Amino acid sequence: MSPSLSVITTVVVGLMVGVEFSVAFVINPITLALPAPASMAARSHGARMMGRAMPFWYFGSLILTGVLAVTTWGTTASAAALAAAALLAVSVVMSIALLVPINNRSASWTDETYPEDWREQTQRWDNLHYIRVAIIVGAFVLVAVAAVSL
Repeated sequence: MSPSLSVITTVVVGLMVGVEFSVAFVINPITLALPAPASMAARSHGARMMGRAMPFWYFGSLILTGVLAVTTWGTTASAAALAAAALLAVSVVMSIALLVPINNRSASWTDETYPEDWREQTQRWDNLHYIRVAIIVGAFVLVAVAAVSL
């Protein structure tokens, strides 16, 4: 197995976790403290921007971790890499089934068109996102364990 693959996988997954952690615990709390029109506009813009970038990052992380699991098969690193890939797969399914529908709705909100329950919808997204962050943090730890087990 190439040490480069383990480094690249660790960096890609780690950066994704960092971005999502920042969204959960820095960016979204800041936007929720803004007045309603500014908060809604910030969340809407973020939904559009992140909605374009994150699918590639999630699938890329999953693919890299899957390749890491395959290339380490039969070693002590393979179990950690396989478990990390499973957690990343859960995060992708969770994203598509639960978070993306809310994200897609919020991406179209404007000052004139946002729904009355927009804060409740964003709070639901945030609560689901906290769970997703915990899942991908676990995946990152397992990727790091696999990388140092080589």
